[in-house]
Amino acid sequence: MSEHRARPAEGHRSTLVTIVVALAANLVIAVAKAVAGLIASSPAMLSEAAHSVADSLNEVFLIASLRRSKRAPDREHPFGYGKERFFWSLLAAVGIFVTGGCFSFFQGLQAWRHSEAETHTGYLVSFAVLGFSLLAESTSLARALFQAPEVRTGQGLSSLLRAAGDPAVRTVLAEDATALAGVLLAAAGLGLHALTGDSRWEAGASLAIGLLLVFVAYRLGRQAEHELIGQAADPHLQGELRAFLHREADVDTVAELLTMQLGPDSTLLAARLDIHPGRDSEEVEEICMRIREAMRKRWPQLDHVFLDITDASPEQRSRAEGELKRLPGGLTRPSSTSEVR
Repeated sequence: MSEHRARPAEGHRSTLVTIVVALAANLVIAVAKAVAGLIASSPAMLSEAAHSVADSLNEVFLIASLRRSKRAPDREHPFGYGKERFFWSLLAAVGIFVTGGCFSFFQGLQAWRHSEAETHTGYLVSFAVLGFSLLAESTSLARALFQAPEVRTGQGLSSLLRAAGDPAVRTVLAEDATALAGVLLAAAGLGLHALTGDSRWEAGASLAIGLLLVFVAYRLGRQAEHELIGQAADPHLQGELRAFLHREADVDTVAELLTMQLGPDSTLLAARLDIHPGRDSEEVEEICMRIREAMRKRWPQLDHVFLDITDASPEQRSRAEGELKRLPGGLTRPSSTSEVR
């Protein structure tokens, strides 16, 4: 049990460091972009400043979520407060949409209608700030990737959001990746404005940044929605749990296996098991206790494990066999002793 509690605590500290690094970077960048945008009268720079302000506010939300989610279970919340992390990540998505996306659209539309004069000094200041922003955002993104190395194998934004199980780290990853793209868009718009003298390039860059922020906010919000309404554990983990129970010598059939994410470090498992005949009630109870202890030891995130002994129906047996066939590795029964012994 001590190992079970140590890992989430260590994860909280690591996540807090990641958020603080991102917050410090975004605060400095927001001020620099706002000053450069006002000096240069650049809508793209002002859109980027709004983007950084939104990211800074979101980091404050995420820090609050870390503190609130650590509260111990009570009578009103017997499964704990882990889903606070999902709720505050939803608020962060709303913040990206309103503060970042909508303001960028507003700046782009205003710039499209009204051309602003630009100076040589303004261009230099803007490009210098964008270069600094690129460096700062890259540092923050590297820190987030260090904490969540599993996302490196993800393909695209959807895979990244799913792979990063911690909603705070996921939000920082999405923010930093989007910020890097936004910097490149702003630089492109500013550069084309400088080359052509047409301020609509910057207006277009601002609109593109707004569109990007709205899309990322939507994806983060959808992921938070799935988690808040009771999303199942990762399919890979579900497969491992099913395989583990299947290899248990006393289990005849895994009639049903249900999981739900209660928080980044907390998972609920409910399984209906058909035990081989010939066991009395005391033996069945001992089997269930042994399986629960073994699963919690192997997967510390399994805070709640409920095992229900049942007589599997033919339909349940057929479905269980189908689930096993989809698992990799060619599962076989142990000859005499359980894997969990």
